[in-house]
Amino acid sequence: MTKEGFKRKLSAIFSADVKGYSRLMGEDDEATVRTLTAYREVMSVVIQKHRGRVVDSPGDNILAEFASAVDAVRSAVEMQEELKVRNAELPEDRKMEFRIGINLGDVIHEKERIYGDEVNVAARIEGLADAGGICISRNAYDQVKKKLSLGYEYLGEHSVKNIDEPVRVYRVLLESEAVGKVISEKKERPRRLQWAAVAAVILILVVAVVAIWNFYLRSAFSPEKVASLEKTSIPLTEKPSIAVLPFKNLGGDPEQEYFSDGITNDIITDLSKFRELLVIASNTVFTYKDKSVKIKDVSLDLGVRYVLEGSVQKTGGKVRINSQLIDATTGHHLWAERYDKDLKDLFKLQNELVQTIVSKLAIQIGEIERGRVMRKDTDNLQAYDYLLRGREYFYRGTREDNKNARLMFQRAIEIDPRYSSVYAALAWTHLNDFFYGWTMFPNKHLQRAHDIAKESLNLEESNALAHSALGAIYLRRAQYDLALSELQRAIELNPNDTQSQTMLGTVMLYSGRKDEAIFWKESALRLNPHFILGPYMTLGQAYYLNGQYEDAITILKKGLAKKPDFVGHYIMLAAAYAQTGFTVEAKRSAVKVLRLDPFFELSSYGTVFRNSEDRAKIVDGLRKAGLN
Repeated sequence: MTKEGFKRKLSAIFSADVKGYSRLMGEDDEATVRTLTAYREVMSVVIQKHRGRVVDSPGDNILAEFASAVDAVRSAVEMQEELKVRNAELPEDRKMEFRIGINLGDVIHEKERIYGDEVNVAARIEGLADAGGICISRNAYDQVKKKLSLGYEYLGEHSVKNIDEPVRVYRVLLESEAVGKVISEKKERPRRLQWAAVAAVILILVVAVVAIWNFYLRSAFSPEKVASLEKTSIPLTEKPSIAVLPFKNLGGDPEQEYFSDGITNDIITDLSKFRELLVIASNTVFTYKDKSVKIKDVSLDLGVRYVLEGSVQKTGGKVRINSQLIDATTGHHLWAERYDKDLKDLFKLQNELVQTIVSKLAIQIGEIERGRVMRKDTDNLQAYDYLLRGREYFYRGTREDNKNARLMFQRAIEIDPRYSSVYAALAWTHLNDFFYGWTMFPNKHLQRAHDIAKESLNLEESNALAHSALGAIYLRRAQYDLALSELQRAIELNPNDTQSQTMLGTVMLYSGRKDEAIFWKESALRLNPHFILGPYMTLGQAYYLNGQYEDAITILKKGLAKKPDFVGHYIMLAAAYAQTGFTVEAKRSAVKVLRLDPFFELSSYGTVFRNSEDRAKIVDGLRKAGLN
């Protein structure tokens, strides 16, 4: 969005959502919608009472703006008290509890909408709140601490996505006995002294904090090696970043290739579920399969500090896995191990491998988090083997292989009818039939995918792939609120899931939330820089609608380099070139559009956008490029 022509204003931003909304919808969507509608009416009345206004309310979210932090916090407290009374009348499993986050800062106003980093901060703070609770930023706390009869608990500094500085967060204590108390607040010390203190504690207790771990590694090597970090084509993040290269099949039998690939995919999936890690997507790492590559080149190419490589050998009832974890920026081997196990111990072996990697990256993971990540939804190795075989076919991406994948998944279900992961994978085979036109009855397959994904979630609510499938279905049906809910749940369960991230970005784009669309699309590209089609066109659309025409042209050109015959890239390039005055390039792109799609009609393009002004802006650019 351009900086000129927009009104800025200091506002208190209020963000709320329902804890466990996906579960409520999955169990009884009609009852959930009725309760949500009633609760929203209550919340809207309270917001207006305290001189606020509702800005947006997609899905289970509510975004509101207040003139002061005092009004926002008063509103939030009254709201939670009222909803607590209403929830007391509902069964335990049907209670609808909101989490509320409040921030104070400068926002951009465009008509009735608000944008900016401070809005994003409020949304992130909301995620730190308990069900039925309220969290506020330090900016908001400074305004309300002496003006409201409340207590507060300091939760420390929290890193916020896309925000350079950490945000200090307070939990509002609603109990009457907490009035006037501030728990756990400590006086600020100079940042250098803070880090020194933390480092000392870590060295004494050998407690691994990621930032200090990285600092220790850098200081352990020569300045020349540290300087090499600056040469990465993709910047390193504060999170430990890792790429798992495809494990080699040492069994000598090409028919066992599916097994080594399956082990690789499962390790990536398990690591991806840890919120503390940045894990490169399997689509990207499998581009290195059967290639002789230098570990340092992988680091530079993908912007990762760590690389895991290994091999699998399956013989009869035995399996041997060799693996080593490398600091790719220095070549230092952090750990290497060989596992010789009975095949029946495969799941235990995988868990042990992931646990070791996580511990070697010096991350503290709570027992609950470990249990969530490591939980397997079958103990039947034959069913698991059919799942791996099915995935091997599925990833080949042809019509015939999709049929074979479905056959493998159906066999797995015959063996273990309660295997949630197989149902989720089976749903995606029907989605492939729909998306790629491999059927004469597309809507039938879309509905079949919906029913199977629901069955997967009935067996295991925390199946990220099933939530992602439902998100794709609702996105295709233009049910954006439902798609938003499912995709947010998928990402909550698997924070490194690039497929869900790019679809969520598309939902945000079509819903008019362009800044959030850009965030999720860029995040997906960071985790999967080797996308072939990927989010290039839709990210280009988001940049375009945000007035970032040069960024749109840059990303669309990258998309063309990946897939030169995709008409969508040329459509948006024509519009972006036209808006920046590159008339020749715009007309050249328009000609390419008509060559690739002779039946292109401007009247039917962009109808997926909820906001008619967004569609009008794209149409304006295309007309300038000569498309009618």
